[in-house]
Amino acid sequence: MAHSTLHSQPPPCSTASLSFPSPHTLLVTLNRPKSLNCINRQGHIDLDAVWRWLDAEPFLRIGIITGEGRAFCAGADLKEWNQMNAANAPKSEPMPASGFAGISRRRGRKPIIAAVNGLAHGGGCEIIVNCDVVLASPSAVFALPEAKRGLVALAGALPRLPRVVGRMRAMEMALTGRNVSAEEAKAWGLCNGIAEKNGHGVDVKGGVLELAIKWAAEICKNSPDSIVTSKRGIELSWEGLGAEEESQRLVDGMWKQMEGKQNMKEGVKAFVEKRPPRWVDSKL
Repeated sequence: MAHSTLHSQPPPCSTASLSFPSPHTLLVTLNRPKSLNCINRQGHIDLDAVWRWLDAEPFLRIGIITGEGRAFCAGADLKEWNQMNAANAPKSEPMPASGFAGISRRRGRKPIIAAVNGLAHGGGCEIIVNCDVVLASPSAVFALPEAKRGLVALAGALPRLPRVVGRMRAMEMALTGRNVSAEEAKAWGLCNGIAEKNGHGVDVKGGVLELAIKWAAEICKNSPDSIVTSKRGIELSWEGLGAEEESQRLVDGMWKQMEGKQNMKEGVKAFVEKRPPRWVDSKL
């Protein structure tokens, strides 16, 4: 059910359920647990539409993606792929430009948090490499096992992963296909935090999602204009420009759109008046 404050209705999505766990936050839960939340061709198209809607909907400021059951996402639907190969079926519905699950090559305006509740293999791992914040359950497992299947991780992770974990660790993941634990991923910089275990050393059910919702709420306390512009400023560094050129592009672009506008004035005024700011929805 859509939130009553939304300006528009979300698009239909065949591979995930949509909900709104806190103000300004969209939760996307991959809901094919029997298939370990593998994503088929239609799923990529549907999820691309969902993230485009997130960027366009003024009330929403951040998204969270997680999985139902014991997996976050086990990657592509290889059963569908095998059936297509057996039938020599044409790939009439190519993956959208935004990549796997509409995220792995996405250049969207608003941030997405990955709440990795279990295994994130193949395309599932490629999703998290391009998310803005990655949180993991203690039992989460990350891997790029494509080489074991005669495939290659082509949805965007290979050029990005070395910038996140370093060249040698990226080589290790891509060439061996081995599992990387949540603790190891955090040490490598592949995730921001790990949800706590209970007193018996067992994952708390829903713990990583609860943590993600807290992070989202913390981010949503800030100016929506600043969130969008700061995200873009960090992304410019991924485009191979020098720091001076990257900063100038940000100043000439999104900064000019937010300079002197309502949220900027409100942030300064609230600081002077020693009160919480009352942000308006971003128009960037």
